[in-house]
Formats: sequence, C-alpha cells, structure tokens
Amino acid sequence: MITCDFCILPVGNDGTECKEFVTAAVQSIKDSGLNYQLTGMGTLIEAESYDELYKAISKAQEAVFKQGINRVYTVIKIDDRRDLSNRGLNDKVNTVNNMLE
Repeated sequence: MITCDFCILPVGNDGTECKEFVTAAVQSIKDSGLNYQLTGMGTLIEAESYDELYKAISKAQEAVFKQGINRVYTVIKIDDRRDLSNRGLNDKVNTVNNMLE
C-alpha cells in the first residue's frame, strides 16, 4: 500500500481564503474512489500503485486550475512500504496510539 500526504497551494489568489480550492481538489480525490483523509494541513491518500496515485493528484491539481488559478504549488510526501502488506493510513495511526500510555 502506498500512502501519500499532499497539499496543493494556489499561487496568485486575491485573498487568504483557500476553501474553494481545497473543496475542488478534495472533491476530485473523493471522485477517484481512493481512500483519503482530509486534515487541517493537507490530504492523505492510499493507493495501490503510483499510476493510481499520480492520476488522482493530477486531477486534483486540474480541479484547482479550473477554479481560475493560473499556478499551483504541490507538495507530495510518499511512503511506499513493501515489507508489510495492506498497511494503510489508519494502521499507522493505530500502531502509535496502541503504544501510548
């Protein structure tokens, strides 16, 4: 399982609000059918392949462009762990939570 944390930043927005852009990007990820989690600082996604992952991120970027932005800056962090199978986003969090006292 490939897990990814990414954030798309619209460049050249007239104000400080980004909710329309975030909504468009997250709707695109939701429409992809991939498991995702929205956080206050980005979006987490799970994918079986890089093709699936990059296609979803590409569509999210395009969704922001369709909102009238002419430039986006995207930060992508990927964890591709192959020694354990089916290790998704919740599994990683649960492992740490189980270790907390």
